[in-house]
Amino acid sequence: MAIKLNLFVAFLIISIFYFTEVYSLLEFTNLQCESLDKDFALIDYCFLKSVNRSYKYVSIKVNLLQLPITKVKVHFGLYQRLNGYKPFLYNITFDACRFLQSPKSNPVALYFYNFYKEYSNMNHPCPYDHDIVLDKMPYHSINNMVTKILPFPEGNYMFEVLWIAYDIPRAQTKFYASLS
Repeated sequence: MAIKLNLFVAFLIISIFYFTEVYSLLEFTNLQCESLDKDFALIDYCFLKSVNRSYKYVSIKVNLLQLPITKVKVHFGLYQRLNGYKPFLYNITFDACRFLQSPKSNPVALYFYNFYKEYSNMNHPCPYDHDIVLDKMPYHSINNMVTKILPFPEGNYMFEVLWIAYDIPRAQTKFYASLS
């Protein structure tokens, strides 16, 4: 009788563990790109393409008009929607030229660098003397990071990237996502 009771308790604990585990899904809902200085950069295209229910990708092409570019900073901000978008967790600025010379110095930025270098031509240090192209970048790896490695609470989010060249804001990209 004691063995049956122990087996029942073990089965109950295992069942509760598997049935109460939460599976989250990050889904991009919108993408907005804006050139803040039309004499410096023009956005050729910027879109989020849905191939089917489970596969979406992002494509962006920016034509740089004043080449070469030797001084670039990137500002990242993560916002959660709570009566408008409010700052949430990340708000950092870093020197992109210095980072691309030694990407191993920051583990979080290194993760994104390894992910983007496969889909982008931004995988070399400054000076930049060509247009920037991000071609068909899927977001399944970002989904894994946000839901499994660093779990976020459910809600709507905006990931804002401000591109700063020569200490002047030049372009802005906003990724909108829903985590459920």
